[in-house]
Amino acid sequence: MKITIETTINSLIDKIWNCWTSPDHITNWNFASDDWCCPSAQNDLRSSGRFVYRMEAKDGSMGFDFNGTYDDIIENELIKYTIEDGRQVEINFIAEGDQVRVIESFEAEDIHTLEQQRVGWQAILENFKRYVEALNGSRNKD
Repeated sequence: MKITIETTINSLIDKIWNCWTSPDHITNWNFASDDWCCPSAQNDLRSSGRFVYRMEAKDGSMGFDFNGTYDDIIENELIKYTIEDGRQVEINFIAEGDQVRVIESFEAEDIHTLEQQRVGWQAILENFKRYVEALNGSRNKD
C-alpha cells in the first residue's frame, strides 16, 4: 500500500532542493513535532549513495536512525530511495513559478496504522515547508 502526501511551498526550486538535501538544513526540519529533533544528518546524494538521519525525542526517551540508499536523483525534480527495511519512497518537486509542489509517496509499513503514517510523514513535510518559508522571510527583510 502506498501513501501520498504533498504540500506547496512559497520558494524557488533551488532553495527547496538545497534545504531538502543539505545536512546543515535537514537537521533543522526533519522531525514531526517540537518534542523531537534531528541531531545529525549524513547525505551522499547520488545514485547508490546512502543517507542517515538521526531522529530523537528531545527528552532522550527514544531515538532511531532513518536511513536508506538512493535509487534515482534528478536535480530539482526527483528523488527515489529505498529505506533500510526495503520500502520505497519517491519525492517529486514540481516548480510552478515562485512556488514548488512537493509530492511524496511511500510504501506503508505494518507497525503503525496507515493514518498514523500519513499524519507523521505529512507533519515532517509541513515542518519542512515552515522551515523553508521562514528562511525566505529572514532573507527578504530590509
